[in-house]
Formats: sequence, C-alpha cells, structure tokens
Amino acid sequence: MPFARPTLAELRSRIRADFNARLPGADALLRQSNLSVIADVFAGLSTLHYGYQEWLARQLFPDTAETAFLERWASIWGLARRPATAAIGAVDVRGAAGAVVPAGAEFQRLDRVRYRVLDGATLDADGTATVAVEATTLGSTGDALAGTTVTTVTALAGVVAQATIAAPGMAGGADQETDAQLRTRLLARIQTPPMGGSASDYVDWALEVPGVTRVWVAPQEQGPGTVVVRFAMDDAAHPNGIPTPADVALVQAHLDAVRPVTAQVIVLAPVAHPIDITIAALTPDTPTVRTAVIAELTDTLFRNGAPGATLFVSWLWEAISLASGERHHRIVVPPGDVLLGAGELPILGTVTYVD
Repeated sequence: MPFARPTLAELRSRIRADFNARLPGADALLRQSNLSVIADVFAGLSTLHYGYQEWLARQLFPDTAETAFLERWASIWGLARRPATAAIGAVDVRGAAGAVVPAGAEFQRLDRVRYRVLDGATLDADGTATVAVEATTLGSTGDALAGTTVTTVTALAGVVAQATIAAPGMAGGADQETDAQLRTRLLARIQTPPMGGSASDYVDWALEVPGVTRVWVAPQEQGPGTVVVRFAMDDAAHPNGIPTPADVALVQAHLDAVRPVTAQVIVLAPVAHPIDITIAALTPDTPTVRTAVIAELTDTLFRNGAPGATLFVSWLWEAISLASGERHHRIVVPPGDVLLGAGELPILGTVTYVD
C-alpha cells in the first residue's frame, strides 16, 4: 500500500502525544511548555528528513529523476545530454576577381546573428566564391534558409558587403537538450533496446542528431529494402517543426553512417497539413478561454499527429473540452476524421468561432 507522508502538523501532534505518554504528569500541549518547543523542533527535523527521503525516492527511477541523477541514469544506458551546437553552412559572396575573404571574417544577419568564416577563399574570375561559415552563437537561432541576406561586419577589400546564405542553408544549430527530451530518449532506449536495424532503431538514431525531437519511420514505403525516415524539429527556428533541406541533409548523413549496409535510407521532411477548425457555441466565449482552446488544440496535434495517420475528430472535441474554463462547444469543421496523406503532418490552421 502507498506510504502517506505525515504533515508537519501531524508530526507535532504525534511527538507531543508521545511526550505525554512517556512522561507522567507532563503536558507537552501547553503553549509555554519546554516540551512543546522540543516537539516543534523534532517535528521540523523529521519533516526535513521525510522530504529528503521523498526526493531520493524520485531519483531511484529514470522517469522521475531530476537533472543530475537523470544524466547519471542516461550514462548507465550509454546516453549523454546533447549539447548546444552551432549552425554550419556556407555564404555566397561577390566582388572583384582575386579579392580575398579571410578565415575569421564575420557576416551578420539583420537580427545581429553572426557567422564566422571557417576557411578563407579567393574570389574566382567571375568575382564569386562560396565560403564555409559557422554561427558564432550556439543554438537554433543560427539556422537560416538559403538566400537569407547577410552583410560583412568589417569591410573586406574588393568584396561586396552584402552576401547570401548558400543552399541548402544553415543547419545543425540546436539548443542544449532539455531534461524532458533526454528523459524521452532514455525511456525509449530502455523500453526498445537496439535490434540491429528495426524501426525503433532508426527513431533512436535520428534523435541523436541535435535538434531532432520527433521521428516517424516507414519501412519499405518506396520499395523493398527502403526505409523512409521523417522527423520534426520543435524549436523557434522551425515553425510547426518542419525541418529545412539542410536539416534533412544532416540527418541523412548521420543515418547513412549508422544504418545497416543493406538498407536504403531516405530521409524526408514532413509536409505541413493545416487543420482548419470551426467552433460553434463556445461557452463562455472569452479571450482567456479562446487562448486555452488554442493551446489544447496545438498540444493535441503535437502529441497525436503523425505523417500518413488519421486525425480523429474526437481528439479535437476532447482537446477543446480540456481547455480551462470551457463549458460547452460544438465542432462544425472538420465534420469528421481527417485522413492525412503519406508524409503529411497535421498542424493547427485557422480557428474560427461562430454562434
């Protein structure tokens, strides 16, 4: 049976009663009694001990362990927290033929995110060159789409100040893995041990790439021997979790390095499928309730949405019912379950409210 931790008040009462039972004639219930003060001190120490033991108990299991002990559990299973990484890519520069872009030169986006040149380059006869760069700031903020404009931080002789991010873009920037993300990977490692190339193995391998948060695997989707892997990156740099071509290239390279030699792995980005929802008779229809509805719908699509799956309309009804303060509603659109095409990932579209 579960253990009920006594409250501080219960501990005080128990200790006072114990004093009275063991010291005939004493009354630890008197406010000015020394025994009352001693009972309060002992109760305070006891409740601290109970609290520490309760905390220790949480560290005994990987699904409840906190940061330091979670990392210890992960290390036992051969996992480590993914560190923050810097985005890498290239920049297309223009200028006079023979002009030099030295290593260490920096380019800056309009939002002041900077990229440092890794290897210097000399502009060719056409006055162009592509230089490898790395974001100076760790994290997903360094990711950028191909064609994004950057400018030189300091003037470079013979080089046009304005340049662009080269295809396929800046990728690989990721924030440090959170406790929740590490815990998810750890539990997956425990519950689905490596099987020499099973579908779950591809999920684990893809999650090893910094920034990857969700993975879906479709064996033989494009023929015998093929394994199609789709993934999402849920951070500020990836709206709706859809990865960029540069992100796809990074995951493809990682899976090619660990896959079984006989497997043909095809890494693809899911295609966003907006789900428009019309809600009738929302009660009460207030800004606070609407905000809660949006949050619950977004969470439901995040947890239950998968490429090529069926989005049951009952999930949407349930999500709105869970919104704080909501008492009644009806869903007009969609009228029934939504069948997603292969590779389509549901995201929240336009939410409309009608009487």
